[in-house]
Amino acid sequence: MKPFVIVKTGSTFPAIRQRFGDFEDWMMEGCGLSPAEVPVIDAMAGEVLPAVEDLSGVIITGSPAMVTDRTDWMQALSAWIVQAVQEDLPLLGVCFGHQLLAQAMGGQVDYHPGGREIGTVEIRLTPAGREDALLGSLPRTFTAHVTHAQTVIRLPEKALRLAGNPFENHHAFRLGESAWGVQFHPEFTAKIMHSYLGEYAGALPHGGSTEALTAAIGHTEAANALLKRFFDFCMERNRKAGFTNCEVD
Repeated sequence: MKPFVIVKTGSTFPAIRQRFGDFEDWMMEGCGLSPAEVPVIDAMAGEVLPAVEDLSGVIITGSPAMVTDRTDWMQALSAWIVQAVQEDLPLLGVCFGHQLLAQAMGGQVDYHPGGREIGTVEIRLTPAGREDALLGSLPRTFTAHVTHAQTVIRLPEKALRLAGNPFENHHAFRLGESAWGVQFHPEFTAKIMHSYLGEYAGALPHGGSTEALTAAIGHTEAANALLKRFFDFCMERNRKAGFTNCEVD
């Protein structure tokens, strides 16, 4: 079986990492996998990205970095993403990963004119989203945890918009048949979201109060299940390609 990998693009706040682990840990847990089963490639640290043809699927994590900085490691990862999409490798970009996917494929990313979106929010599927192989399993309106200052201002050509809300029009999109970007965080739990609100307590958008945003935090089982559904999609693709062993190397 070709390996399923996580590309790490940064780390969460130190205090959150100490309590709950880091982005890649939450992704693994959401996929139902252990660290021994999932290679993690630290793109931000300059680790070598694997050959696209050697993989069964990839998740690109969130990051405190900003896509618009266009650093050398981001440019290298962007070129790799283009190849992955061209070769139809199943790919899921989350938050920063979602934005980098959009920018790499010709979309536009910048700071959201409304400021930071943070907390547990409602997101609605588009008609295309309701028919999507990955997001179609979600309710038409679902809740998810979010925290982002930048946004996909313009989707790449031929991208399908799959979900949004009044604040963030591009919460999810798909390119081709197997590359997805989601602005929301399917790996976040309610406890992690609480901790993020604590980190941003002094810089909340629109004069929002920590108390009101905290009160709105809830469990997001439907959004959380997206990670396991993506992993299962990758494994099914491998089986159809002729691999009979469905275990991760």
